[in-house]
Amino acid sequence: MEQNKINLTIDNRPISVNKGTTLLDAAKTHGIEIPTLCHINLEGTCVDNHPTSCRMCVVEVAGRRNLAPACATICTEGMEVHTNSIRVLKARRTVLELILSNHPSDCLICPKSGDCDLQELAQKLKIHETPFAGGERSKYEIENSVSIVRDMNKCILCRRCETMCNDVQTVGAIGAINRGFGTTIAPAFGLKLSDSECTYCGQCVAVCPVGALTERDNSGRLIDDLFDPNKIVIVQTAPAVRVAIGEEFGYPAGTIVTGKLVTALKQLGFDYVFDTDFAADLTIMEEGSELLDRLTRFLDGDKTVPLPILTSCCPAWVNFFEHQFPDMLDIPSTARSPQQMFGAIAKNYWAEKMGIPREKLVVVSIMPCLAKKYECGRDEFKVNGNPDVDYSLSTRELAAFIKQANINFEALEDSEFDAPLGASTGAAVIFGTTGGVMEAALRTAYEFYTGKTLEKVDFHAIRGFDGIRHATIDLNGFELKVGIAHGLGNARLMLEDIRDGKSEYHAIEIMACPGGCIGGGGQPLHHGNVEILNARQRAVYEGDKSMPLRKSHENPYIQKLYEEYLGKPLGEKSHMLLHTHYFSKSK
Repeated sequence: MEQNKINLTIDNRPISVNKGTTLLDAAKTHGIEIPTLCHINLEGTCVDNHPTSCRMCVVEVAGRRNLAPACATICTEGMEVHTNSIRVLKARRTVLELILSNHPSDCLICPKSGDCDLQELAQKLKIHETPFAGGERSKYEIENSVSIVRDMNKCILCRRCETMCNDVQTVGAIGAINRGFGTTIAPAFGLKLSDSECTYCGQCVAVCPVGALTERDNSGRLIDDLFDPNKIVIVQTAPAVRVAIGEEFGYPAGTIVTGKLVTALKQLGFDYVFDTDFAADLTIMEEGSELLDRLTRFLDGDKTVPLPILTSCCPAWVNFFEHQFPDMLDIPSTARSPQQMFGAIAKNYWAEKMGIPREKLVVVSIMPCLAKKYECGRDEFKVNGNPDVDYSLSTRELAAFIKQANINFEALEDSEFDAPLGASTGAAVIFGTTGGVMEAALRTAYEFYTGKTLEKVDFHAIRGFDGIRHATIDLNGFELKVGIAHGLGNARLMLEDIRDGKSEYHAIEIMACPGGCIGGGGQPLHHGNVEILNARQRAVYEGDKSMPLRKSHENPYIQKLYEEYLGKPLGEKSHMLLHTHYFSKSK
């Protein structure tokens, strides 16, 4: 026997696993399915939830009187396990019947119907009656925040959302309160999400197995706008959407369906279909110039320059530091996110060229992120109450809307984005994954700083899925130290180092969601399968490589925008339209 191996039998099958392996993982790696509700483990990231609260994964272990939860039971030498005995089956059915006894039966109109773990288990175990029903049920008020709908009547206390919010993201917006039958998951002190420290990252929604946490659906509002003949409705779509939405139509994870996506949007009735990648290139022009401006002043001896500069593309991350690091609001870049830069350009430069009054123009965004819904409503992104981006739909919402419209997505021909706000470079494409914003910025910053052509544009040192990564880039003799973090728990570690004076970085990219935008809270659900995130990331880099231009400052439409309208990066007009400021939201 190998020193680090354990031999056991599961359902009379001899298997060998590493020491420390749980029965659930041992069974999974050998093709033996054990049902779960509370467990989720996204390998390669810090997402690991196994509170043993649902008891759906119980198994029979020889020599033990009680059934054991497979997710928390460690394999031992010679262990005999049965996952399919009548005793196990009866226990699982009883547990499920008890859960269903306090669960609403509105599956026909539930947002998670068809993709609900509880519904799937009930069908699999053939639960057609609820023998324990008839007693008093929980009655909680449904909360509709700007991004997330919270219906605790459907909560099964699996604690996945609590793990994501507290352990992975370290936000602490929600947790278990009360005791016994009164236990529920809620913000502290009975607050609403909008009054809590919630960042609207949506990771709680992404892991909720039922309909207790869902996104705020804006598709009804969109139907009304598309039907209104007095409105011009345009749409922008983010880079991470095109590598994920195909999953909703049966394509393998990571399939790039950009052309079909554009065609679908045009068939839905949008007047113009644009690309957020255009605004991502614009973001690099502003954010990259801001980085170089701070570096130049610092190297000239100004030690008051706020470094490291932090990227500001992710609204959930922006919300996080406004709530939890209000003493550091001068450090992040003031550049708006690509979504908001697009809205500002669309409702000013483009609308003026087209002769469209601002109040008649509706700008809709398709985003992988639920925090984008919140970002649209921020007051600093409005002109006389009119938002630069009117509202946002998630990738999941758009997929559902395409299906509602009876569009055969697979049969669609490819179409191109409309010009000029549809032209982009490969640097914009990689915004969709962790490390992408930094890599895009480096491609431009290198040439701006050194005056030399960057021949090798791929910065492999900052790619990957490690929660915190770093690299040193040679800028003509100056060593630029950069850091990358994805997941707000990792971001907190880097921010605390900055606060304590321990950080050596000059620039840091932070994304709230595991994997960056490809793992956003509004993406097709990955159900804990890290291979889906890997496939999406590979597709992002493939999309970058296929582009004829791969540096943001080479985009001819961006160059024309500055020549005709903005003047120069960090100039007076670009600062007014493309930059913002931050607020302390400390509770």
